[in-house]
Amino acid sequence: MTIATVIMAAGKGTRMKSKLPKVLHKVAGKPLVNHAVALASRIGDAKPVVIVGHGADDVKASLGETAQFALQADQLGTGHAVMQTEGLLKGNASQVLVWAADMPLLTAATLQTVIDRQANNSGPLTMTTIIAEDPRGFGRIVRLADGGVAAIVEDADCTPEQREIKELNVGVYCFDADWLWENLHNIEKSPKGEYYLTDLVAMAVAQDLRVDAVILEDNTEAIGINTRVHLAEAEKRLRTRINIGMMEAGVTLVDPDTTYIGVDVTIGADTVILPNTMIEGATAIGENCTVGPNSIIRDCTIGNHCEIEASVLEEATMENNVDIGPFGHLRKGAHLADGVHMGNFGEIKKSYLGPGVKVGHFSYIGDATIGANTNIGAGTITCNFSADHKKHRTEIGEDVFIGSDSMLVAPLTIGDRARTGAGSVVTKNVPEDATAVGVPARVLRKRS
Repeated sequence: MTIATVIMAAGKGTRMKSKLPKVLHKVAGKPLVNHAVALASRIGDAKPVVIVGHGADDVKASLGETAQFALQADQLGTGHAVMQTEGLLKGNASQVLVWAADMPLLTAATLQTVIDRQANNSGPLTMTTIIAEDPRGFGRIVRLADGGVAAIVEDADCTPEQREIKELNVGVYCFDADWLWENLHNIEKSPKGEYYLTDLVAMAVAQDLRVDAVILEDNTEAIGINTRVHLAEAEKRLRTRINIGMMEAGVTLVDPDTTYIGVDVTIGADTVILPNTMIEGATAIGENCTVGPNSIIRDCTIGNHCEIEASVLEEATMENNVDIGPFGHLRKGAHLADGVHMGNFGEIKKSYLGPGVKVGHFSYIGDATIGANTNIGAGTITCNFSADHKKHRTEIGEDVFIGSDSMLVAPLTIGDRARTGAGSVVTKNVPEDATAVGVPARVLRKRS
């Protein structure tokens, strides 16, 4: 049995009142359509097919090579959308699983249950439903005496009796592939000029074929995004799920209500996350760390036994036993090796700090390599942007002492065990074991 996954992502999402396509709005730091593709990658046997339309180029750019695409140039309904995938999928799968990209709370376990149910279904289709008091505009499910689905009645078409039905259509469908391609083009155009995928239910029933349904145990999985209110609701639910998973895995969240962790983040056991902390993207944090309060971390790799206090880290690496803050800033390309200490209000960009380096407060290190056990005094700045509008590097050796308020004008090399006096403006290379002082700095002596 081979599974093809189809994600419907062509709609504009008018009720979002946004220039951004609905499926590119983010939940837990990731666009809705990226959530759907990540889920599909755990289920299907090939790259998912994403049906694009409004904002197609932007959606494709967001997904890159993680999906294949079918274009629905005219939005003529869900049935018409799936028709656009036939050329990619017909003859390549035994089951076709279809759902909308605006359902970020769906789980792989639920989709696998639907697939397994369809595998044992004598009929061509298994769908998902929920039991709920609030219909939220979903169609009602009418059941046959044997438990099969007889019909989906859209909310606007319900009789007073049907409005009392509590079982609702969620919008996840698993089809027998051969039956789908044989019947899909027989869907009739609605009075609105659209082709609805749900019409296949009535077509199967008319053929005396069974339509099965899986009732979701957790109704929150059925939350679809049509407005920014729904977006906030899904955000809260998904973050709660993530935080519970972290705590169950051995991570301490002092205040889960003010802790925001993305879906792709990993955190080791016995790490403590303090309040008002946001951790996003492909961030990996090791064990026995303390992070926060009031910290933002995006796409970083952090080792074990690190401390991050009230700081911002972006696309940076911290090895083991590193501490930073409060009010530190690691920018893209910052790499702090084992045992580095970085004081408050410091900033590092595109630089490697070797093991045991100490960086004093109010310092800026950019485009630099600093050797092991070097001390960078408070207020030190690497002046890496020159009058020729180019960035230049600063190379500092091991066991160097840079005095407070030193200005290091790149390109510059400072040898092992060298020193600079406080307030020096260093414009020329400093040899090993030498001391440089003054404005501009001059080498006083080379220590024996």
